[in-house]
Order: sequence, then structure tokens, then C-alpha cells
Amino acid sequence: MQYGLIGAKLGHSYSPAIHARLGDYDYRLYERTEAAFINLMASRQFRGLNVTIPYKVVAYEHCDALSDTAREVGCVNTLIVRPDGTLYGHNTDIGGFMALAKRSGVEIAGKKCVILGSGGASMTAQAACRRFGAREIVVVSRKGPVDYAALYRDHADAEVLVNATPVGMYPNNDQSPADISRLPNLTGVLDVIYNPDRTALILDAEARGIPCAGGMYMLVGQAWEAAELFTGRAIPDAVTDEIYGTLRAEALNLVLIGMPGSGKSSTGRMLAAQMGRDFVDCDAEIVRRARMTIPEIFASRGEGAFRELESAVLSEVCKEKSRVIAAGGGAVLRPENVRAMRQNGVVVWVKRPLEALPMDGRPLSSGRAALEAMWVEREPLYRAAADAAIDNDGEHAAAIAAAKEAFYEAAHR
Repeated sequence: MQYGLIGAKLGHSYSPAIHARLGDYDYRLYERTEAAFINLMASRQFRGLNVTIPYKVVAYEHCDALSDTAREVGCVNTLIVRPDGTLYGHNTDIGGFMALAKRSGVEIAGKKCVILGSGGASMTAQAACRRFGAREIVVVSRKGPVDYAALYRDHADAEVLVNATPVGMYPNNDQSPADISRLPNLTGVLDVIYNPDRTALILDAEARGIPCAGGMYMLVGQAWEAAELFTGRAIPDAVTDEIYGTLRAEALNLVLIGMPGSGKSSTGRMLAAQMGRDFVDCDAEIVRRARMTIPEIFASRGEGAFRELESAVLSEVCKEKSRVIAAGGGAVLRPENVRAMRQNGVVVWVKRPLEALPMDGRPLSSGRAALEAMWVEREPLYRAAADAAIDNDGEHAAAIAAAKEAFYEAAHR
């Protein structure tokens, strides 16, 4: 064992991919029980480890020496076996969290900060908020002195909210740890979760126009600092931004929206082939599940039943990553569909002139007047949902190139 990430249950982790870009060393994932982890620390049979849930406090308690930062935070996420065999503990999470806050534009100095959760991630957020000069820090937990009822009763004047719990993490993407509609003074929201890219909490903050960010940048930032410890050499700061953008581009879905007949499916198939990704046509998936065509669904079950099927499909397919997804023309009619598309996706609006849109076999746009009325209703919804828009009124190659450019630009923001 050289280097790696250790925890109780790791599942999918970005850490090996991040560290592969940070240094030339072997970095792997190690799931261990607490007893096995303690034995490993005693044996010193490794060179360096990152530590994740639930062992950060355990690691802190078994080090021979601690950095000032680790003492400040009260937990350790990075272990180094020194040349003399002693075990050194440090915390790089705080640097990652502070980099995340700065990049997101969330101002903490002088603000009342509420931190959800009381574990290692919370300890990191508390220390970071102290460093930033928060006016007040309130820790909320289910069993703590300040519970969630007390949050809304006594701390509704919170200005910055930090989620340091796993609530909202994949696969429970639709869950949120707090109702921010009950916190009217918020000026910033941060979530340490990075899967999904935008948690329900972050989507709620975006909807209110509040500066916010999920945890991917924190993950990369803490790994950058750990890699410097592992290698003993300085790594340029710019590498963090490069890795962050690359990882997001690899993970995010490219979701196509637009009017019926605008070319979402054909463009999506070619995009998926060029990008080496799976392609999901939501209308085709609805047909497969219903075992009837879309006109047949409308005729036999009605539009309401079709929309329910559409929402169910979008909720499922958009939870996953690295796909090209063509959404139905009316997917934007339901806010929950837009949230599903945006949680792990860059949403690209495919535009085509009305006179070029086909009408045959389309239940809601079978005539010119109906098509124009549909456009009036949906145009502002497409505009609001999209991260970017492309024209698809000429050669497919131009539309595909424009979609890819818009996708990669958005992924690196």
C-alpha cells in the first residue's frame, strides 16, 4: 500500500482520478472496518492516506504528531508516515472548503453562519468560518442542542447556510436537509456533497438567485494540498481549476431541450457517438415503457398520464452521469423536470425556426396555430431552463460543434 483513500464504504470515488492528475504515485481505494483501520495506522504499512467518513476523528486520535490545522479543526483527513516511522496527521479539507467558498462568491466574513451536521465535515466548516471571520456560527443537528425545529424558530436570520450532512447525496437526490424558504436572509449556500453536481439544496438556492456551490471544488482542492504532502513538491494552483473542469466535463450529462421536431434526438445520437457516451431519448424510453406510441398514449390515457411518465423517466435517467439525453419538447412544462435535468447536467436548448418544424404525428402541434401557441407558452421556459442555446437550422455538424463547445464551457465554470 502506497497512497489511497480509506473509509468504511467508498463506492464510486473521484479521488483516484484526481490524484492521477496530481502526481505519479499509486493511489487506490481501501474500504476498512474501524478495527482494521486502527491496526493499519499502528502498522504504518503505507506511505500516505486520505481519510473519509467515518474515520476522521479516529485518525486524529491515533497520530504521533498533528499539524496546527488538524488541531484547529479537531479531525484528520490526511495521514503521512514520516521517514522516522511516526504518523503525522493533517487536515486539507479546510483549505478545500475555503477555496470552494471563495470561488463561489459566498461571503462569510461578518455573517451569521448555520452549519448543518456535527461530524467531521461540520468541524471543517466551523473552522473555516472562524478563519473567514464569521460573526456567529450555529451548528444544527438532529440530536444537538440546536435541532432543526430550533433552526427555524431561533435562527431564521441565518445569512450563510452550509450543508455538512449526507442528506441529498446520490441516490437520494431529491432530498434536502433544510427548507431555505424559511430562511429569508440567506446570502450564500454551500453544500459539501458533490454527487449530484447540484443537490436539491443548491437548486433551491439557484432558484432564489443566492450565490451557491456544491462540493466538487472542495474535493479537488483538498486533494491538491494532500498531493503536495504526498510528493513533497509544490503543485501550481491552476491545476485545481483544470482538474475541476475536466472532472465535471467527464461526469455531467449533456441534456438537450427544445420544440418538438427541433432535432434533439438526431443531434443527441451524433453527439453521444462523438463523445463516447450512452444516449437516452426520453420519448423513446416512454414509448418503450408504455408499450404504445406517444399519440396512442395521448389518445388512450390523456396528456396528464403522459406527463407523469415523462417526469418518472427524467427523474431516473438524469440521476446518472456522463450521458447525452434528449428530453421531450414539453419536459420544461414541469419545474421538477427542469430540476432533474439540471442536477447533473448542462442543459442546451436546440433551436429551429417554426416554419421548419414538422407537425405530422405530433399530438400537440398538429397545426400551425397550435404550433405557434405552443411556442409562445414554451419559449420563456426553454430560455429559463437552458445553460446555453444553439441553432439547428443548417448542417448537423455545425449544431453538434456548437453543442459541444457550450457544454465544455459550462462544465468549466
